[in-house]
Amino acid sequence: MTHLLQALTIVAAVVLLAHAPASAQEREPIDVSSLGPQVGEKIPDFALPDQYGRIRTLDTILGERGAMLVFHRSADW
Repeated sequence: MTHLLQALTIVAAVVLLAHAPASAQEREPIDVSSLGPQVGEKIPDFALPDQYGRIRTLDTILGERGAMLVFHRSADW
């Protein structure tokens, strides 16, 4: 039984390696400068609801030292 388990383990490893995702070196690079406002760049004015349904604008969230916006995609979209 030990030889059968070893053989199945080797087959499983070969299958997993054959279907492994491409390495980062093989992926096409992404030009992040084309994806929207860049670090330090002023964003356009907006009016969007926050998690409580209150409308927020750039002016309402800016503090003394500015603001940091984080966009998070929920898994339940």
